[in-house]
Amino acid sequence: MDDSVYANYPPPLTPEQQEYLVSTVKTWALHHGLCVRPAPTFIDKEKDPQGVLATNAPVTLFPSPFPKSAFEHAVAIQKAYNELYARIARDEAWLGKIIEDLIDADDFVANLWKVHLAVKSEGYVQPLSLGLFRSDYIPHRPPGSAESSLRQVEFNTISSSFGGLSALVAALHTDLLSLPPGNPIAYPPHPILKGNNPPENTAVPTLANGLADAHKAYGPSKFDSPLPLCILFIVQAGERNLFDQLELSTRLATFHKIPVFRLATADIQNHTSIPPSNPSRPLIYTPPHSPSTPFEVTTIYLRGFYGPGDYPNPATWAARTHLERSAAIKCPSVLSQLSGCKKVQQVLADPNADTDHLAHFLPNTDAQTIAKIRATFAPQYDLSTSGRGCELALNPSTAANHVLKPQREGGGNNIYRDAIPGFLRSMPEKDWKGWILMELIQPPEAARNMMLRSDGEVLSRHVISELGVFGTVLWRDDGEIVHNKQGGWLLRTKGKESDEGGVAAGFSSLDSIVLL
Repeated sequence: MDDSVYANYPPPLTPEQQEYLVSTVKTWALHHGLCVRPAPTFIDKEKDPQGVLATNAPVTLFPSPFPKSAFEHAVAIQKAYNELYARIARDEAWLGKIIEDLIDADDFVANLWKVHLAVKSEGYVQPLSLGLFRSDYIPHRPPGSAESSLRQVEFNTISSSFGGLSALVAALHTDLLSLPPGNPIAYPPHPILKGNNPPENTAVPTLANGLADAHKAYGPSKFDSPLPLCILFIVQAGERNLFDQLELSTRLATFHKIPVFRLATADIQNHTSIPPSNPSRPLIYTPPHSPSTPFEVTTIYLRGFYGPGDYPNPATWAARTHLERSAAIKCPSVLSQLSGCKKVQQVLADPNADTDHLAHFLPNTDAQTIAKIRATFAPQYDLSTSGRGCELALNPSTAANHVLKPQREGGGNNIYRDAIPGFLRSMPEKDWKGWILMELIQPPEAARNMMLRSDGEVLSRHVISELGVFGTVLWRDDGEIVHNKQGGWLLRTKGKESDEGGVAAGFSSLDSIVLL
């Protein structure tokens, strides 16, 4: 993509045009549920004690240009990526070797592994697992390169968020580009915008269909006296990203006619149970507002429990074990969550490995697709106390081109550039192996965009965009892939000066795409 396309993009706005555009976006967002709960820094809790207020999610005012070839590359390999991580999650021996190397350096990973071992010792009763995955990428074009390539940032196996809101942003920008029909007025004319709507975003039906297929695959009630069936969303208390989740639960309820309930992580033990005399171990949810109408849970969808902060005490770890040992299909299981560790990504990307892991896990995948997957890998290194990774991380001149990543989800956890050597020297060397060193992705010359924050502030910046592609996969522990689909995408855009990219963590804005 020629950098000249960025010239004068987005088109300049007069004060009156900006006021109209901002007002239109705010109103559209509130009307359609493109919203978040306001952060405490925006609205004091004392002013909203019942948590009833909402504001627009952080969004860009214009869609961002993105290389069409990179977008098509990411979409084309998502189903193969789905299968890859499904097969990793079911290969306990392969995954276990990686995890056991981390447990001395990472208490969170160690505790997740303990949950798996505890349930394994008793015996798993549910052969099915569900993944709602998202693979994240940034176009990579170092200085002197004529074309961009696609590099993977990470592969998300738990709480892969913003499927709901990303589809709404695409709809927002499409409306702004096309209304009123025949004479759209929200945007001044610009060649990039002329007849160039965002690509279709099917994230909501794709993700909801994955959950619905798991619900159906569960089969009939396993309770002694058959109960009505439901899907249970496990969420964080005070969840600000509620509306994104509601897009999925509403789709499940209205299109698939499946009851969906939300339960905070701290309330799991209070409102769910497993009958001790039932060897099938069905998970029974008793709604606190209707205790006379219990439901049997077919599928557990985790939108919490992805980071250490979700486990403040032993009771929360007991709750995770309680869910894991039940007959409900987990999305994800503990093993699926662990397959998303950055160490797994580094092992897959290792060009010097004795085994071709992609060929091992994807024996029926054509060589061209495997090559396309391999092409997305950035150089990554472990931090054994001797080796190339340590050399690069401890030398300030080479550390400046790298990022240090822990085995974490959620944003805000990485260490960048010249902060890396001092950070490593501040911890015992035995803990270094809990981190992965990754070469920084160098995006093309930054475009500009305008971002509307949730507090109403409008920022105009040179920006970098990160593409996420959604996929769903349902598999059995014998290796059968029951369901494997790709559908929908996410674009998050941040100021060029920002390293982190999480929307929920406050680093990015939701965006949509114009393909060039």
